[in-house]
Amino acid sequence: MTAPGLDGWLAAARRAAQQPPAQPRQTLVVAGQVVGSVAPDFLNKICLQRLLDKRYQLLNQEYGGAPAWQLDVPPEAATDALNTLAAALRDADLCGPWRNEQLAVCNAAGAVIATVERGAVRVLGLATRAVHLVGLAPDGRMWVQQRSMTKPNNPGQWDTLMGGMVSAADTLHEALARETWEEAGLRVAALHGLRHGGHVDFGRESREGGGAGYMRERIDWFCAEVPEGLAPDNQDGEVERFDLLAPQAVREWLAQGRFTLEAGLVIAAFLGL
Repeated sequence: MTAPGLDGWLAAARRAAQQPPAQPRQTLVVAGQVVGSVAPDFLNKICLQRLLDKRYQLLNQEYGGAPAWQLDVPPEAATDALNTLAAALRDADLCGPWRNEQLAVCNAAGAVIATVERGAVRVLGLATRAVHLVGLAPDGRMWVQQRSMTKPNNPGQWDTLMGGMVSAADTLHEALARETWEEAGLRVAALHGLRHGGHVDFGRESREGGGAGYMRERIDWFCAEVPEGLAPDNQDGEVERFDLLAPQAVREWLAQGRFTLEAGLVIAAFLGL
């Protein structure tokens, strides 16, 4: 059974998840490899002396026949150079929330060439990875969480049982285990029938950096049953509360836009919509 308005919501959500940049972006090249993109003139807003003091050159010059920003550094210096750039963006109030968390920086082939502070990934147009867990009760109802009212993004909206970033230090399964404990207080080994369900890709504008960001993200989602007698219990203060929804209520909440876009599309994929 399809809830009224669900088809319309799904079409709009898929359009929202795949949007080209509103304005042309300049390629970001680090250590000779394309890793991301930035809004035109965005990097002119920071004090480049911070980079020069570290003897890193940030140049705006042609690459592949078009203007590009290039961090001209040897490969072994790429991580320090990118984090120096991230700190300069933070000091100019031009990045997202600072997390003291390193995310992987990949080249066009998907190989990791460096790491960088999470707060800078959107404004630099760097690709990221995330993981979500769809958790079911034995009777088929779905566990969902309400995001904390103090979260910087989508406060108070509803999410899957767990959703989080894959840090540079994590494999996909390590991120799944860590985030499931931190957000839901559940050990992956205690869940039944855990499986990888698929992935959802995002490319859309980001409000970070004064609206100069661009989100490129792959969300891998898993599903599992939370056994009878277990219930989620948040450990990191980022969840307002958990709830159990019957299948029809899940569809109704999707149609009403009560879930974040990311969680909504993960749940839609789980439901086979």
